[in-house]
Amino acid sequence: MIDVITLIYGLVALVCAGLLSFASTPAVRVLAFKIGAIDVPKDNRRMHSKPIPRIGGLAIYLSFGLTCLFFCSYNRELFILLVGGLLMVTLGVLDDVFRLPAIVKFICQIAIGVATALGGIRIDQIGIGGNYVSLGYFSIPITVLWIVGLSNAINLIDGLDGLSCGISTISAISILGVILLQGDKSYAVIAVILIGACFGFLPFNKNPAKIFMGDTGSLFLGYTLSVISILGTFKMHAAISVLVPLFIFAVPLTDTAFAFIRRVLSGKSPFSPDRGHFHHRLVDMGFTQKETVKILYSICGIFGLVALFMCENLFPKYKLIKSIAVVVIALAIFIVTFLIMKNPKTRIHTGLFDEDVENDPVEKSKILNEENENKEESVQAEERSDEDGK
Repeated sequence: MIDVITLIYGLVALVCAGLLSFASTPAVRVLAFKIGAIDVPKDNRRMHSKPIPRIGGLAIYLSFGLTCLFFCSYNRELFILLVGGLLMVTLGVLDDVFRLPAIVKFICQIAIGVATALGGIRIDQIGIGGNYVSLGYFSIPITVLWIVGLSNAINLIDGLDGLSCGISTISAISILGVILLQGDKSYAVIAVILIGACFGFLPFNKNPAKIFMGDTGSLFLGYTLSVISILGTFKMHAAISVLVPLFIFAVPLTDTAFAFIRRVLSGKSPFSPDRGHFHHRLVDMGFTQKETVKILYSICGIFGLVALFMCENLFPKYKLIKSIAVVVIALAIFIVTFLIMKNPKTRIHTGLFDEDVENDPVEKSKILNEENENKEESVQAEERSDEDGK
């Protein structure tokens, strides 16, 4: 059980990380304008209509790192996590400013993953059917695959305001729940601090976003979540422990897997951008950005709940049956809600968005005109930047 002192300690760490993140984001936003880290919408993949500063992930990392130095025990794992996170942040800042080639980013991510695994943070074994399978020589390659894969998954799903940061927050909450159910508090405070750092940034990142976290934030969050999951979920005592992290990160991992398969089958590079991600498809079906984000948040939360049901300490008996029941019930509710939301005539009665705007053609026309004006401004800003470059 968690005693009162430990609970207060965790809450203070959560609030501290959140306040630091919230307080440092405006300064990071100013810095983004100073160094030219601006996302200008140039194609139909981007869902925003005007230039938005990025590198917001720098605020998340600074708040996370500083809070960890105050509240976490100093050990090898924390050192590797902070240094590896710093390297990912540096890579992300360079990409947000200079737009690095995809292959260069990929090689750097592999190098960071290898260094992390060689430092001792690796997936040594996995639990399947109540037995532990030692990975032996495959330990390092699988660890690197997990770190690089999850880092890219969090990066690729960062296509709508608040989506990637929110999903990272939900995933971190799920990891925290798994760690606490195991009774291992050593890594719980790291998860708490990450949750607080994300919460502090979300007010600036939710729709309409004032700043994007960019590759700076998505690569850092993906790396940090992968490391915490290695320390806190892969080594848990459960008959099917290998499925726990896969369920926690089901949404970003599935989206990334489909993206790579889709691009390869169409004869494109797996790293080439497109408009086929889950969030793009939901928006194209008629959902607003806010509705799409809420839908994907819900799905991520459902899978996180399933992961918690798989922990032996929560349900010693029939946990697999109960986990399947949760999935079936959740899917049934989701399908019904999805069908309701898909129909514009019934969607307005759900309470998930502004009914007055939908029913008022004049207000709707104002919003559309404003979006068109923002697009024109972004095009003019891009032309001016090109002229200045010449």
